Amino acid sequence: MIIEEALNNKNILFFSVQTFNLEKEIIKKLEFLGANVDYYDERPSNSNFTKGIIRLKRSLLQLQINKYYNKILSDISDKKYDFLFVNKGEVVPEFFLEKIQKAQPQCEFIFYTWDSFANNKNALNILKYFHKKFSFDSDDAVKYGLGFRPLFYLDFYKDIDLISNVEIKNDLLFLGTAHSDRYKISNSIADWCEKTHLKSYCYYFMQGRLVYFYKKLFDRTFKEFDYKKLSFTSLKGEDLFKLYQKSKVVLDINHPGQKGLTMRTFETIGAKRKMITTNAEVKKYKFYNPNNILIIDRENIKLNKEFFESDYSEVDIDLYERMSLKGWLSCLFVNSEPNIWIQGIN
Repeated sequence: MIIEEALNNKNILFFSVQTFNLEKEIIKKLEFLGANVDYYDERPSNSNFTKGIIRLKRSLLQLQINKYYNKILSDISDKKYDFLFVNKGEVVPEFFLEKIQKAQPQCEFIFYTWDSFANNKNALNILKYFHKKFSFDSDDAVKYGLGFRPLFYLDFYKDIDLISNVEIKNDLLFLGTAHSDRYKISNSIADWCEKTHLKSYCYYFMQGRLVYFYKKLFDRTFKEFDYKKLSFTSLKGEDLFKLYQKSKVVLDINHPGQKGLTMRTFETIGAKRKMITTNAEVKKYKFYNPNNILIIDRENIKLNKEFFESDYSEVDIDLYERMSLKGWLSCLFVNSEPNIWIQGIN
């Protein structure tokens, strides 16, 4: 069954944290494919303060979280859903899932996480309620018996090269949330670029000033972060489009404790740009090509100018389409894909 048939006139209750407007793109695509979507932010508030407290000590907001989800139960009491779709599961409480399950036994529960369980303990507590469960992390998928499904790129990345005569201004582009050793690594590579007569552009996003100051006090990796270089406003789609369009190579620095491939990996493939990454796991994937992807050791960075000078090699068209947002949704809602990405992972 194709996804258009599976989702035509189906009702979906969708929960996701707000992440660089990705939740809006997911909703838009689900509706384009024929579904009716009711969306709720997982968090009771999207303020920087609330996001910071949830990350640091979620229990302080438990009463507010419970009130929020009870209000949702009241809002949807007269609705019937074909699917409950939870993306990440950072906040959704167990009592809420239990009540939906009892009230709507026909509803299929689908779970996906683009975070490792080491960073998202609540997700582990709610897994038992879902019929279909997926992780972007191959190790977590094996450890917890989940389906393995990497991330996706948004449709507009396909169009980046359709506009001709756009000048490449950045030999290297780095976009990312400020964490761990990202500042140290990106600065080191930016310095190398300057010495090699290559241009670089770095953008560091921070979830909120509260999170920054907490990490500045208790996380030694934040001692080196220059506050003036941080941005507390996330980039919009049109900003990403322009930056990718004017850049040749994209730098990807994964969190040291996370093996799943980042969204940046798939955006880069969607945009047909070359990538430098600290994540050696990418070598296991079928789309890996050393001409397009340079793997570096975060403790001993070695670069070469030839990588920047060679042309991009096209990825297999079937894999390229499967990496799209539609391909991702097809896997979650219609057919799982054993052995498509890494041999031996279901």
